[in-house]
Amino acid sequence: MLPRKMKVKGKVLAIPTELIDPSPFQARRHFDEKEIAQLAVSILENGLLQPVSVRRYGDRYQLVAGERRLRACKLAQLKEIPAILCEYQDQATAALGLLENLQRQDLDAFEQARGIQDVIALWGCTQEEAANRLGMAQPTLNNKLRLLQLSDEQQAFCRNNHLTERHARAVLRLEEAQRLPALEAFAKQGMNARQADEYVQRLVQRTPRKKSIPMVRDVRIFVNTINKAVRLMVDAGVNASTRRVEGDGFVEYTVRIPTEQERSVSRTG
Repeated sequence: MLPRKMKVKGKVLAIPTELIDPSPFQARRHFDEKEIAQLAVSILENGLLQPVSVRRYGDRYQLVAGERRLRACKLAQLKEIPAILCEYQDQATAALGLLENLQRQDLDAFEQARGIQDVIALWGCTQEEAANRLGMAQPTLNNKLRLLQLSDEQQAFCRNNHLTERHARAVLRLEEAQRLPALEAFAKQGMNARQADEYVQRLVQRTPRKKSIPMVRDVRIFVNTINKAVRLMVDAGVNASTRRVEGDGFVEYTVRIPTEQERSVSRTG
C-alpha cells in the first residue's frame, strides 16, 4: 500500500526512487553515461531543481517525463526524488515525453522518428493531424518518418559517426545495397550535407535504371490497390513497407506489416 500523502495529484511529492519505473513510451534509446554522471554530481551538490513527472501504475509509479533526472538520482543513490503526480493516459504520456525531448533537443533524428511513429499509433491519427498536434510542419514530420526506412545498421552508423539527418535522408534515394557504402564515404571524406547530396546525385546518375516490365491493366490496378493500402497504414502510423522485385516474366511484391507484438517491442526496446 502506498503512503496516503502520495495520493495527492498535481503537487510535488517525495517518492521513493525504487518505486518509479521508466516510461514504456520513452523515445530516447541512447543516454550519455558521462552526462548522467555529471548531472548526478550536480544533484548531490545543489539538489534536483526540476521535479520529474510520474503517474500511478498499479502499486508503483511510471515516469512521464524526466528520464535523465531519474537515472542521475538513482546513480547518486538518492532514496527519494521530487515528483509531480499526474493523471495521464497512454496517449498523453507518450506525447508529453516526446515533446519534452523534442523541445530540449535530446533525441537524435531516428529516436525522434520512432517517437513520432509511436504517438501517431497511440493517437490513431493521420500524419497531418499528428503534425498539427506536435506543432510541426507536415513535410518536416514526413521527412523524419522516412528515416525509419534505413536499417538498424545504417542508423547506428549515422549515430556513431555523427552524420546529420540530411546525410541520412540523402541515401534514401539509393538502392539498399548502396546506402551503407555511401554513408561510409560521407564519414571517411568528411562530407557536409550539400556534398553528400551531390555525391548521391552522381551515384543515381551512374546507376543504370532497371528495365520496367509492362503490366497488363488488371495487374496494374491490383498493384496500385496494394500501394494505396500500405500508404494508408503508414499515414496511420503503422510502419508497413513494400518490396518489389522484377524477374524474367514476373513481378514479385512483398508487403511487410508489423504485428502488435513487434510494435510493442519497438516501443519498449
